[in-house]
Amino acid sequence: MDISVHLAAESQRKRRPADDSSLGFGKIFSDHMFLMEYSNGPGWHNARVVPYGPLSLDPAAMVLHYGQEIFEGLKAYRGAGESICLFRPRMNFERLNRSAARLCMPEIPPDDQIEAVSALVRADRDWIPSSRGTSLYIRPVVMATEPALGVRPAAEYLYFIIAGPVGNYYSRGFDPVRILVEQRFVRAARGGVGEAKTGGNYAASLLAAKKAKEKGYDQVLWLDAGRLEYVEEVGTMNIFFVMDDELVTPPLTGSILPGVTRDSVLRLAREWGWKVSERPIGIEEVRKAAADGSMREVFGTGTAAVISPVGSLSYKGEEITIGGGRMGEVAGKLYAEITGIQYGEVPDRYGWVHKVA
Repeated sequence: MDISVHLAAESQRKRRPADDSSLGFGKIFSDHMFLMEYSNGPGWHNARVVPYGPLSLDPAAMVLHYGQEIFEGLKAYRGAGESICLFRPRMNFERLNRSAARLCMPEIPPDDQIEAVSALVRADRDWIPSSRGTSLYIRPVVMATEPALGVRPAAEYLYFIIAGPVGNYYSRGFDPVRILVEQRFVRAARGGVGEAKTGGNYAASLLAAKKAKEKGYDQVLWLDAGRLEYVEEVGTMNIFFVMDDELVTPPLTGSILPGVTRDSVLRLAREWGWKVSERPIGIEEVRKAAADGSMREVFGTGTAAVISPVGSLSYKGEEITIGGGRMGEVAGKLYAEITGIQYGEVPDRYGWVHKVA
């Protein structure tokens, strides 16, 4: 792919925070962005890295009216010898293409997407923080830009990528989070777009999350849309349970996002010889396992937080403490292994790390 690069003038450039501990998540953006357009006939064209700035969008752009929008999230890390590494980017971009197919949007070859991200990361290399636990968060987005009203797939799209340095997703870091089991609202239904990474899924989750935070909880645990009996996801993450000697996570049945970190956890756990099950797990089974002591750990997985231990669940007014409210051994070992691979401290046995030249 031919990518033109137009770097920001020195006077246009921002100042990267000197203190990595103040980064937070998703509030600071780097100097450049990647842009590329699509239209029927030419296909994807005009790939370029340009200074970060506002987008020009027609008020009739179809994304604003019919919600054709998808996105991804991945990170760039400083590895050994100041190398710059991406973690399993191909899996992200294959998932973006599945999201595109579900929303009748044009796909982009994964190799082209990796090349686009690499070009942006090279332009903003100095924005990648070096402290352990920090990274450059990368957000690719595809949205419909054709100015037209009428419910149909658009004929024009914009693909853009922005990035910014981040620290911990949760302000409390790796401390276990408190979760409220949601019993009224649902995230997605089988046959819908739950397995696609589209903005509408997140917009639909905001009210439940807002109400949970008002009650002092960090996130919500979503149950199935049919009967509100089976566990699906926790907040914006996949969820895992350690019950006796079994690592359990809900299966991918169409309403759950197939997470990159989820897949990484399953691969590692199976290699280590753990008993791993992808099976339906009811909220009553969770409650009973916590009560009889067989529930050893609960944790969420996702690109933003990597591994997020769960210290307690609130279900029907009952506060269920998990593992004494402390981070568990399984979550800790998985976090150390995955982040070790990401930062180049642990051998990459699977070829998960893509080095940006």
